[in-house]
Amino acid sequence: MHSPWLGEFLGTLVLVLLGNGVNAGVTLRKSYAAAAGWMAIATGWALAVLCGVLVAQAFGSPGAHLNPAITLAAAVVSGDFSQVLTFCTAQMLGAACGASLMALHYAPHWRETPDAAAKLGVFCTGPAIASPVANLASEAIGTAVLVLVANAIFSHGVSMTGPAAGVGPWLVASLVWGIGLSLGGTTGYAINPARDLGPRLAHALLPIPGKGGSNWKYAPIPVIGPLIGAGLVGLLLRYVRV
Repeated sequence: MHSPWLGEFLGTLVLVLLGNGVNAGVTLRKSYAAAAGWMAIATGWALAVLCGVLVAQAFGSPGAHLNPAITLAAAVVSGDFSQVLTFCTAQMLGAACGASLMALHYAPHWRETPDAAAKLGVFCTGPAIASPVANLASEAIGTAVLVLVANAIFSHGVSMTGPAAGVGPWLVASLVWGIGLSLGGTTGYAINPARDLGPRLAHALLPIPGKGGSNWKYAPIPVIGPLIGAGLVGLLLRYVRV
């Protein structure tokens, strides 16, 4: 049963279940974690990445992309685009399922939280200041840092044999933690089209009390921005090996 598709599906499911979960814990009324703040969110997402990567690797995806932007960058570097659709399908479905499980987990809290925008923010990202060009740039820059530093972590320039066994996922989680703390305050740092679009679809489809709209007007930005940032760094890495 182990396969790259299953690994990407389950890894992304766990990533979003835990990541959206910390959003919900901090945001929803009558949660013990209510109002815990940005540090809790950034830390929760970093640990969600760690758990998602480990699950993906255990179930058959050693690269553990969990992110269409990472998949695109890897394809640009290698020139092999044959697995892009397969991986992206698994990631999108996993993200939607993870968000749905999160919604079920916090079922009694949705009705206690009157703010529709806050409920949407549990699932997907939005800008602190609405400025499409700046928001697109924020997502592109954050994802570019993700791809660049992740490749540096596993580069021969850092270590000829790569990180010690089991250390790589912790370093990637630390990278996501740093991006969240340093660059996440502008758009909520989707830096992953599946992480944003899958839960946004779940928000639109699930019967959540008082949920309001899913802000589809903003939805292209956390999809296109990460793909731009990842594609550009992929081109750099294709011609400047690290």
